[in-house]
Amino acid sequence: MLQSLIRLLNRQTLESGNPPDGLSPGIRHSLLEDVYAFAIGCSLVVFGLLLLKSTGLVTGGVAGMALLLSYITNWSVGTLFMLINLPFFIFAWLGMGLRFTIKTIVASVGIMVISGYMPMVVELRASHPLYGSVFGGSLMGLGILALARHGAGAGGTGVLCLYLQRKNGINAGKTQMVIDAMVISSSLFYLNPGKILYSILSAAAMSAVMVSYHKPQRYLGH
Repeated sequence: MLQSLIRLLNRQTLESGNPPDGLSPGIRHSLLEDVYAFAIGCSLVVFGLLLLKSTGLVTGGVAGMALLLSYITNWSVGTLFMLINLPFFIFAWLGMGLRFTIKTIVASVGIMVISGYMPMVVELRASHPLYGSVFGGSLMGLGILALARHGAGAGGTGVLCLYLQRKNGINAGKTQMVIDAMVISSSLFYLNPGKILYSILSAAAMSAVMVSYHKPQRYLGH
């Protein structure tokens, strides 16, 4: 997922260039398109988070941290997601630039706000953990994909990994894998082994969306 996001962001920094064979040059998204994509992307991320929470699961990255802490503190997942993201905005600015950072902050605020209102209009009951893990993780992946294609991230550990790769040459994908493993491993104190396995599946489903559906050669909008 992270490697695909890197390729996308690198493409977005290009103002001109020759597109791949058989494709037309990319067209910059309008403000209205960005707003609509942010609304869809943030809503999908929140819906995926709530679905995972309804099944008592976690996932990787900041989303996993927020879910785990919500079980311990009973705080809102969206509020925890925003609070945990705050220090990572610094790495977003240092590593990805001001434009990306502003859009990422807007996306994170959107996720926090929508998470507060969605339970008022959508009632989620506990489902089978297999469905919750695969579908919840996939929804989050689709939300992250929508945000990434409009020049934003969902914040969190991903921007830290990108910063470390650019600053110190540390492989971002491997760093993300280590962080995800640490987040899910810490859940061993609160979740049973079965839910841990489903949580790993949710993280894999989230990443699989980016791997499967983000092909820079197919999409030139920015």
